[in-house]
Amino acid sequence: MKVLLLCNKSPYPAREGGPIAMNAVIQGLLKAGHQVKVLAVASNKYNITEVDIPEDYRKKTGLETVYIDLSVKPLEAFKNLFSGQSYHVERFISDNFHNAVERILQNDTYDIVQLETLYMSPYIETIRAASDARIVLRAHNIEHLIWERIARTSLNPFKRLYLKHLSRTLKYYELQAYRRCDGIAAITKRDAAYIESTGTKAPVIDIPYGLDPEKIVRRRAWPEFPSLFHIGSMNWMPNQEGIQWFLQDVWPKLNERHPELRFYLAGREMPDWLLQLDMPNVEVLGEVADATEFMLNRAVMIVPLFSGSGIRIKIIEGMAAGKTIIATTIGAEGIHYEDGENILIANNREEYLEKVEYCIADEKRCLQIGMNAKELIRKEHQNDKIIDRLTKFYRELMGS
Repeated sequence: MKVLLLCNKSPYPAREGGPIAMNAVIQGLLKAGHQVKVLAVASNKYNITEVDIPEDYRKKTGLETVYIDLSVKPLEAFKNLFSGQSYHVERFISDNFHNAVERILQNDTYDIVQLETLYMSPYIETIRAASDARIVLRAHNIEHLIWERIARTSLNPFKRLYLKHLSRTLKYYELQAYRRCDGIAAITKRDAAYIESTGTKAPVIDIPYGLDPEKIVRRRAWPEFPSLFHIGSMNWMPNQEGIQWFLQDVWPKLNERHPELRFYLAGREMPDWLLQLDMPNVEVLGEVADATEFMLNRAVMIVPLFSGSGIRIKIIEGMAAGKTIIATTIGAEGIHYEDGENILIANNREEYLEKVEYCIADEKRCLQIGMNAKELIRKEHQNDKIIDRLTKFYRELMGS
């Protein structure tokens, strides 16, 4: 089977959630014996070009990049208020990317063209005109839901009004996009159920993020106990929002009660306000060379998300590493967890204080929750099994 993937950012290097999830599918398809071609957006936000990518990876994937300037332009953003179009999506429309899609499809024949995220859907008409391939939308999130949630938590009334506009236009576009695809591969069962409820006629399947847990299991470390950590892309607004809340509302009381406890914060694109942070026992590391090693060397992972959608890749990886995770209900969405068994759920200040203290009071209990989490990932997130389901879905769409 030949699969063309159109990606909103390069899947290599896999340094944040979206590229990690894309790369897992790419590697799984290659391992299963399928042919893969990748065309990705390079941008001011994630500027990776072919020369940055190892020759072996480029050879296996045929990866090409096309640069698109995704910076927010104030005048265009203002004009968008009166257009009714989704500004989120419009920024990804590029003549150069259109031409690259057209050239690739005219030069070769593909069975499946997979759109990695909604933001690649503006090229559906280009694909239809140049190919008979089935088009699959890989829905990493319910995109408009992220912005609805961010709008609800915004304290600035003008910003909240604009964010509501963005979420409203994005929702309209997103629902229409579902109807234009031949199939939809949502990243969680919850998202798949929502997409089916919109009335789309396209077949929908849930294809979660997959990994090889054994690769993490083979690595050993003695974590600092007690310690807390968070790792994630800090240019993503929900991550910034959640960490700001934790530092302001939870950490001062934790530090007062447990002056020996340390909190480590890592991730790409760390904003200046965090890099310049001066709080007792908080260590801001920025991007780390090895995310798995960083996790293995710390004890308890916190994920205080109050907006977002889809599934948190770093939670899956943390669970696979045997970490105890304390997350909000929104943070843990898409994972078939059992609160108190393989994850701990906390949705407000008092619950976070309670769950952190529950962990640091008993290291053995903390380790057991982590072991249960690891077992959950073994059962539900083995990449080979997930890719097998995905390729069967492809064949059903192709009628074979």
